[in-house]
Amino acid sequence: MNLPFDGAISRYFREGAPTEVRKAIEKAGKDDILTKSYPYREEMKGKAYDAEMKALQIELAKMQAGLRANGQRLIVVFEGRDAAGKGGTIKAVTENMNPRQAYVVALPRPTDRESQQWYFQRYVDWFPAAGEIALFDRSWYNRAIIEHVFGFCTPEDRTKFFRQLPEFEQMITDEGVIFLKIWLEVGRAEQLKRFLDREGDLLKQWKLSKIDVDGLAKWDDYCAAIDETMAKTSFKRAPWTVILSDDKKRARIAAIQTILGAVDYACKDAKAIGRPDGKICGGPGLRPKAG
Repeated sequence: MNLPFDGAISRYFREGAPTEVRKAIEKAGKDDILTKSYPYREEMKGKAYDAEMKALQIELAKMQAGLRANGQRLIVVFEGRDAAGKGGTIKAVTENMNPRQAYVVALPRPTDRESQQWYFQRYVDWFPAAGEIALFDRSWYNRAIIEHVFGFCTPEDRTKFFRQLPEFEQMITDEGVIFLKIWLEVGRAEQLKRFLDREGDLLKQWKLSKIDVDGLAKWDDYCAAIDETMAKTSFKRAPWTVILSDDKKRARIAAIQTILGAVDYACKDAKAIGRPDGKICGGPGLRPKAG
């Protein structure tokens, strides 16, 4: 089977990955957690996940009905490292929702015209109307992290972004929009393992990009950019919720609990929702620091 990008991910695993990362992947069992600092050593069992998720799906359906009835608007920004599970988490959120009122925004690189507009403009075009939910699979935070790491923007562009961002997000909440920012964090060995799985799976190869390949050697650069971004952009009215996503099942549950906890709606069942696991879900301080 031909591997995408000429087998660059497998080659990085053999020749470029840090020794401890390579050994962790080689020794791992099927359900093992690779990140030593992760608070659980094995993934959540399927039966426990299915039982908890069933109750949460019912609450999500009730939440959407409440938003529609009350004319409320909800924006959830999903950010995180490559292969952190953003797409799968969003899919879990929207699985039983009416797609006419709940939609995913995953924008490609800007067109020539968009690149000459105000930076935030193309994102605003996708903001929800009354009763709608917009789930952003990556967002305007591209400028703070990916564009910065790869040199796709100038230092002046990024400085301007950080200067305008507080007022931009203040305007969102001033409009009465329920606004959440979720960061999914995955360990280095787990990230590489997921990339290797995608490389060898014809049904998942489409998820890989040149950015993924070139970013493998930029782990530390990403760490520094993420740390700076978290420090500058976790505002009182628009804080970050960080979820450690080495276990996708636990991460999806925590993300849905976070969303449900932010919205008031009729017949809300607090017992069914529960509380996000504080061991894997919290503020920016939950993230491992650079270095």
